[in-house]
Formats: sequence, structure tokens, C-alpha cells
Amino acid sequence: MTGPGEHSNAGAAAPGQVFELPPYPYDGLSHVGQLARGHAGGMVDLSIGTPCDPAPDKVIHALASSGSEHGYPSSAGSARFRAAACDWLGRRFGANVDPSSVAACIGSKELVAGLPGWLRLRRPDRDVVFFPAVSYPTYAMGARLAGCRAVPVPAGPDGRSRFDLLHPADVARGLVCWINSPANPTGALDGLVEAADWGRRNGVLVASDECYAEFTWQGKPRSILEQGVEGVLAVHSLSKRSNMAGMRAGFFAGDPDTVHFLAEVRKHAGFMVPGPVQAAAVVALDDDSHVRSQRERYRERLALLLRAFGEAGLAVDAPAGTFYLWVAPGAHLAEQLGGSGGWPLAEWLARSAGVLVSPGQFYGTEECFVRVAAVAPLERLQLVAGRLEAL
Repeated sequence: MTGPGEHSNAGAAAPGQVFELPPYPYDGLSHVGQLARGHAGGMVDLSIGTPCDPAPDKVIHALASSGSEHGYPSSAGSARFRAAACDWLGRRFGANVDPSSVAACIGSKELVAGLPGWLRLRRPDRDVVFFPAVSYPTYAMGARLAGCRAVPVPAGPDGRSRFDLLHPADVARGLVCWINSPANPTGALDGLVEAADWGRRNGVLVASDECYAEFTWQGKPRSILEQGVEGVLAVHSLSKRSNMAGMRAGFFAGDPDTVHFLAEVRKHAGFMVPGPVQAAAVVALDDDSHVRSQRERYRERLALLLRAFGEAGLAVDAPAGTFYLWVAPGAHLAEQLGGSGGWPLAEWLARSAGVLVSPGQFYGTEECFVRVAAVAPLERLQLVAGRLEAL
């Protein structure tokens, strides 16, 4: 069965051809959801990485009491917001970044989708956007929306990008290269130093999506900014770190010339993080204690799901980072499911355990994988575990 919203390497429509927007991937899960809803206790939705836990009380207080709602906010972010971002980058990663090399974004997704189009204003001769072959679908979609070619970068067995496998003609036309570490959906860790070096040698901006950095389980959290800001961009979000997905607060930092250009373009276009949200983000960035608590919640949820899926005969390893599990059927179940891709496994999990997950086709693979997001309260995950055990 072929699912909607698969990765595409195609660029924009050919001259004279009308661009056809593909379906939004997660809209295609409705029929799988129907399979899951028949269980006693209802469906457990683990398909999208939407945090279920509350933001800290002091963040909500700052949101409600900043007094900044009456005026237009700074598009690049207030001085306090940018200083808080720099302080956090230094505290968490040891990265030395000046506030002038930081700018706000309305969550990270809009920046991911818009970046290729803005970069191409200055480099119209370059039209290739590189992205991890198995990854968040917005990297490829951003290329398509900009009229660029989306070229996947294969990963080695260790999860690191294999830039040596790219065609030299594509590299010569490279506009930007996305990396994502820890990676959605696989949880793998990429080689940030190697990626930055490759980009600098080839004149390709390397944009590092680091929104899951706080949830790094193997080793310490890393940022591409640790080795300097030239030729690189780090993108961060408070959606996962501080459970602020509904507030849409993020920032990008790195190469001073690139950050300045992007901030000016976004100012002209009216991209602004609301003032109260910026005030709340400052409080969230200044506090690490709530993140430590959140890490422990995800550790506990991941451990429960790992045990439940493993005992049910599914093939799954602990991720190196993120709060996702990249799950495949064991040999017996694979034979039973037949077919290819993740849709049969997603449907089996919906029928058998009442759980909604995302098929691997959403992320660019035709192999039989599904992504499971550990974003439900523990008691809901225990419900899934009990259903699997009952099989």
C-alpha cells in the first residue's frame, strides 16, 4: 500500500506546468485511526510529536504578564530573547555566539520550509537542497516550494551522513544542506563536525536542525556551533524542550552574514514571534530544571514502550536521541504482514493495540518501519503495553 506525502526528489513544476501540492502526510492517517478507535479505552495517538506535558508555571505567568501585547514585537527578537538564547547555547553546548548572530523564528518548521527560497534570492545559480534520506518531510517540501531540487543524503550504518556518495554536479549546485541530530525519526546522531567541514569546503550552508538536542541519550548534547559559526546555521525550538509547541517560539543562530540577511528578509515579510511569547521564551531558556524533569519523563516512557514492543516480537532499539522509536516487525510478523512499507505495520498496531503511529513512507523509506512518538502520559502507554501483552 502506498501512503500519502512520501519524500520526493522532484523540484518545482516544469515551465508551463501547474505545481501540484501533495497531500499533507498526517492527513492520510484517518483510516488507520478508525481501526484503533474500537478498543476499550479508545485510541492512543503516538503518531505526531506533540508534547502532552504542561509548560512550566512561570513560563505561563510570563506569557500572561509581559505587557508586550499592545505593540509590534521585534522581528529578529528582543534583546532579552537573543541574549537568553546565547546564554543557553553557551551553557548547554559551550558555543560562543554573539546576540547579533541570533534571530527569532515562529517555531522551527516555518524556517525549515522557507529557508531555501530566501537563500536562493542571493544565490540564484544554486538550486540543490540536500537533506537526510530518512527524515522529517518538511526538508524536502521546503526545496520544492522554493523551486529547488531536493537531493537525499544517504546515511551509513552509524547514522552519519555520507557526503562522499553525492554527485559532484549536485554538490556544485548546492544551496543548503540540512542535517538533523538527534534525528527524527530514527533517533540517530550525525557527525556535526564532518558536516560543517564538508559545507565549508564546498561553499554550501549547513543548516543543523537541533530541536531534539536536549533529548540526547548517548553522550552529551551537541551543536554545530561548537566549532564556530562560519558557514553554518543551528535551528532550535522550545516546542519540545519546554512543551511550548502551541506558542511557536524558536530561533536560528550561526553565520553572521546569513543570520543578518535572513533577519532582514523576514522583517520585510512580517515574520514576528509575538511579544508575550518572546517573554515566555526568555523564562524557559533561562531555566534548565524543568528540562531535566522532562528528560526523565521521556526516559520512562521510552523504556516502557521498548519493553512492550520487544516482548510483542517487534524489532526496535533504544534511540541515541529524541523521544521516538523507529520500529520494524520481527521476522514472524513481517511474514504475516506481507507487502512493503510501513502501512501494513501501522494498521496491525492500530487493530491489535489501538495505537496510532506514523508509517515510514512519511519519512522517505519504503522499508517496513513505523515511527512511534512517546508523547502520551504513562497510563496511556501502559494501556498500549497491556493490549500488546494480551496478544
